[in-house]
Amino acid sequence: MIGAGNVATHLAPVFCSSGAGEVVQVYSHTLENAEALARQIPGATATDSVADIRRDADIYVISIKDDAIATLVASLEPNNALWLHTSGSVGMEALVPLSARHGVFYPLQTFSKDVELDMERVPIFIEGADDRVEEEIREFATRIFSSVYHADSETRKKMHISAVFACNFTNYLWTVAERLLAADGLPFSVLQPLLEETLRKALANSPASSQTGPAARGDRKIIDAHLALLDGRYKELYAMLSDEIMRERR
Repeated sequence: MIGAGNVATHLAPVFCSSGAGEVVQVYSHTLENAEALARQIPGATATDSVADIRRDADIYVISIKDDAIATLVASLEPNNALWLHTSGSVGMEALVPLSARHGVFYPLQTFSKDVELDMERVPIFIEGADDRVEEEIREFATRIFSSVYHADSETRKKMHISAVFACNFTNYLWTVAERLLAADGLPFSVLQPLLEETLRKALANSPASSQTGPAARGDRKIIDAHLALLDGRYKELYAMLSDEIMRERR
């Protein structure tokens, strides 16, 4: 396992617990992180030295920041192992210098080190250098995940953009909501029933058909009243999103 961040911290243990394989080593440029993950895996060693990355593994999974992949690849010696990366935005051609057997192993989920996940429910999107390699990746993935799909580089990029809108941007809006509530001494948890029902309707029907609120109704009076209570970036954000929702109604 090359990397010891959020994704690697969830993947490495499940490789072992699922019977998919034995993780023999964890690399991270921060030794403390590599050691923390290695301690979760019986028999795994840790290193922060690229030169000390073992050369005898069957599979190498690179799970580091997207903009660090090319630099890392350039510092590694090629072999005939199966090399995978977990990025949604980096093409599998980034791994060509390492092995003819290479591909992508992209789990579509938000990962945090200290938040448990049922990894079996996470959809995994794979791509291989050729049909034989992709079948090898698929066999590996199905030992862990119940939903395994093919997705080429362009599809993964679009999926990643969709995930940013659906998860990262939405989570930021929740952050704004939490701050507005906190200003009046209210906990974010008061929104839980609303958030749960919003997601339920979006999945049961569609997000577009489930849109409610003053902008969806074209209620300019309420919108203006809300804008009067906001200032700065939050006021700009509210106005922009309201305009976009009203544009959808036309």
